[in-house]
Amino acid sequence: MGSARLPPVDEIRLRFAGTAGADAPLGAGMHAIGRGADGALGLVDGDRNGLLQFCVDRRGVWMTVHESARGVHVNGRPVKRMAMLRVGDSVYVDGVEMVLVSGEPIAPLPAELSNAPVDFATDPRIVLRGVGGRYHGRSFTLERPRLVGRAGDADIRIDDPAFPERHARIDLSGDTILLRDLGSSDGSLVNGQPARDAVLRPGDQVVFDAHHRFVVEAPARTNLHHDAPPPLDDEAEETTQSSLRQSGARRLPWLLLAALMIAGALSALLLFGTST
Repeated sequence: MGSARLPPVDEIRLRFAGTAGADAPLGAGMHAIGRGADGALGLVDGDRNGLLQFCVDRRGVWMTVHESARGVHVNGRPVKRMAMLRVGDSVYVDGVEMVLVSGEPIAPLPAELSNAPVDFATDPRIVLRGVGGRYHGRSFTLERPRLVGRAGDADIRIDDPAFPERHARIDLSGDTILLRDLGSSDGSLVNGQPARDAVLRPGDQVVFDAHHRFVVEAPARTNLHHDAPPPLDDEAEETTQSSLRQSGARRLPWLLLAALMIAGALSALLLFGTST
């Protein structure tokens, strides 16, 4: 499965829910979260007055909880000391919600797929893994399209009277994972950002109804836009195979010599051991 996808370090931000302020950028390094002089929760200098501390580097985001902090939750689950975060996670501290978001734009559906009939592909290796809400710990494969909604036939059923019967559908076109909105009023969240129709990639976190969280897990090749090495033509392949054979032939005498030396050493040990 593909590992959690992390956006560039300089694109990771912290959004304070319920406020009109701009997102706080979290570049590489240490960042303390605490109450400022005005009493508002935000980034503070140093960690003496901090309730939380975020460590950001190319490997990910680690959150450390100060001993004076109480009631800290990540995605609704209590955290006492430390947690590793992914983009899209929701952190509650001191009555305030913060969301770790990516500054990268959400990839829209390709134009050719926006209005085209669904030509669904199947791949049981692609999984939606629940990381919050009712489906925490459960997984849904994309062997078929997955309907999200309140309807009785929904695959991911969210039993809330205010939730649409048909909220969204996640399906597959080729090896592209697609989130399609079905006319919901609020849309969904992808990596902390509002989205309706979008292309999902391995490691993306999708949130429905604020509480039901899923992470996309898939083979590393899926939706990764790295260029594959060009295929070898017959002549290049033969040259490569010839080089490998020559390299193996050059290594063979050395391997034989090493084996003879080891055999000699063992013989000497046996001889001396017997004579004593």
